[in-house]
Amino acid sequence: MDVRFVSDDGVRSCAATELKELLDRPDGLVWVDIPTWDDQAHDTLTTVFDCHPLAVRDSKNRNQVPKVHRYVDQLFVVLHAPQSGAHGHVHYVELDQFIGARYLVTVHGPVNPAIDPSTAMVEVNVVLSRLESGKLRPGTAFELSFALLAALTARMRAYTAELTKDVWKLEQQVTGGHLGDPETFLDEMFRVRHGLLTVGTMAALSGEVYGRMVTIEAFGAGKGQDLLLDAVDQFQHLTVMARGQKDYLQGTIEFYQARTNTKMTIAAERLAVIAAVTLPITALSSIIGMNVIVNERTQWPAVAVIVLVMLAMSGALLVWAKRKGWF
Repeated sequence: MDVRFVSDDGVRSCAATELKELLDRPDGLVWVDIPTWDDQAHDTLTTVFDCHPLAVRDSKNRNQVPKVHRYVDQLFVVLHAPQSGAHGHVHYVELDQFIGARYLVTVHGPVNPAIDPSTAMVEVNVVLSRLESGKLRPGTAFELSFALLAALTARMRAYTAELTKDVWKLEQQVTGGHLGDPETFLDEMFRVRHGLLTVGTMAALSGEVYGRMVTIEAFGAGKGQDLLLDAVDQFQHLTVMARGQKDYLQGTIEFYQARTNTKMTIAAERLAVIAAVTLPITALSSIIGMNVIVNERTQWPAVAVIVLVMLAMSGALLVWAKRKGWF
């Protein structure tokens, strides 16, 4: 558990034993970051910050959707950020916040063992860097919380941009005809679409959470409300961006599938022509051939007549198929 005190002089690290003393001060902000859950984290949330038991439970466990709960003296907010995984899987990296009048507690939800634990600290490291450099001087806890949100939306935007690069590459391959193995290529397109769908869903749900916070004026009137409206606007833009790229990729997928289906249809038509041409000849050769080979010796005139008949039938069938436009 990392305890930091943010004031006009900057940010400094403090010991956990100083927490109550820091909270009693009339100035500055207290920021407690809990990278991993342990007994100390549980005791701090329940005894020092007097968090609601349900909120403590939710911060300990993984939450499938973002949410906001307002309590008497604090807000509990759950957000998610995307992280690429193996085989196109997108991991939900959780960031929980307890926002009080002069404090902010950030809790990082359980991290999938398949990804690097440092991925859960991206937003915290960004904000901490801004605090240490003096670029960020929050006067309230909700301003510090908004700085974390800005880092999270920047992460989502960067993830969308990376997927957009993949969309462009796939579109160029489709229009250029450089597809390689069809099954592998189609699988790659669906993986990219899944990533865009995931980040779009994250942004849409998070936007609904902050829309609710706007309705209840969670940060109060004035600057707090303006920050909430800004957050809603950011999430709406991310949703539109992700869905727009997903629709663009879907058009590429449909074009690829239509062209593949057309090729299969043409191949099937050609096979049908081959079958139509060869079937009568096969039947004729089978019936007449059996009568020819039972003779004591080859009847060359009969063989010549049979071959001529077969050639005539083949020619007639080919002309007929050509007039039908089958090839």
